[in-house]
Amino acid sequence: MSEDRPAYRIERPASEPWYLPAANEVAVFEQCHARGLAVMLKGPTGCGKTRFVEHMAWKLGRPLVTIACHDDVTASDLIGRFLIRHDGTVWQDGPLTRAARTGAICYLDEVVEARQDTVVVLHALSDYRRILPIDKTGETLQAAPGFLLVVSYNPGYQRMLKDLKPSTRQRFVAIDLDFPPEDREAVIIERESGTDPATARALAGLGRRLRELKDRGLAEVPGTRLLIAAAVLVASGIPPREACHAAVVSPLSDDPVLVGAMRDLVDATFI
Repeated sequence: MSEDRPAYRIERPASEPWYLPAANEVAVFEQCHARGLAVMLKGPTGCGKTRFVEHMAWKLGRPLVTIACHDDVTASDLIGRFLIRHDGTVWQDGPLTRAARTGAICYLDEVVEARQDTVVVLHALSDYRRILPIDKTGETLQAAPGFLLVVSYNPGYQRMLKDLKPSTRQRFVAIDLDFPPEDREAVIIERESGTDPATARALAGLGRRLRELKDRGLAEVPGTRLLIAAAVLVASGIPPREACHAAVVSPLSDDPVLVGAMRDLVDATFI
């Protein structure tokens, strides 16, 4: 894939992507899919938004098209473009068009990172019309049965120029996701990493304490994903303190004061 195209992947997992529900998000998502209501997942980095979508795609038996949004993604990247070949010019569907045409779940990860003029192309697909106008070919594509538009973003990371317009937000049913309670997070860490229960509980407790540093200037708190990475290292034989420093502390900050505070919490957790 050339560098000017959006990074995306199409998946049909053979086995169930494991997900531990926190509330009624599974039922809400199922009803949105059944009734063609677009879904917005809101939650901090590393809380399980992507895994939740993967789980629901498997549960509903739909292929999943995942698009990683960024500043350079254009409407043409999502919808498609004409390509010049040796035998002439041909149209190539973009990932959004392909998902709508085949009835897949289309997941735009961190949609707030996309340009506003790009996000606008989602409007007709995300309301009752469920259509995608393709101006370059003159086609108005009606989304196939089973198609569902899903977007995600991190409300705590939004900036003045990086937020969704009300005209976009109000086209979605919002599902709020957050870090699970400590006991449930320990279950997730143990299940995903293969580490022992004691280590999983210790890492879940460490995560809770590290998240309290947000009031002291930590821009991003550790997600469950980082705690799982540390647990994987521990399960592979890396000492817990070293694993936490490498997988949790260093990715979060370079500020000496914050790094020192986090290291102190790690040392206090794994004496």
